[in-house]
Amino acid sequence: MPKQPVRVHIFNQSYTVVADDNDANSVQEIAHQIDDLMATIASHTSSADSTRVAVLACLHLADKLRDAERRLRVFEDQSERISSLLDTALDQRA
Repeated sequence: MPKQPVRVHIFNQSYTVVADDNDANSVQEIAHQIDDLMATIASHTSSADSTRVAVLACLHLADKLRDAERRLRVFEDQSERISSLLDTALDQRA
């Protein structure tokens, strides 16, 4: 798949990221979300140190990821139970 450079701006810094052609818009959207998150964090902290803001943003995103992974495991467990119940019901009909 062809790659292309995508220019993004995060917390007053420019970065060039290489992305698949069909992912360029997604990269821009993600960069915008990260920029917004970092700006929000910076507005609530006494220090505008970019490293500190980036670490706090990473902690926030890691927490969101862990929560999403936990919810996914719950859905997977529920899906397995439903699948098992359906298999049992279909076996009883046969």
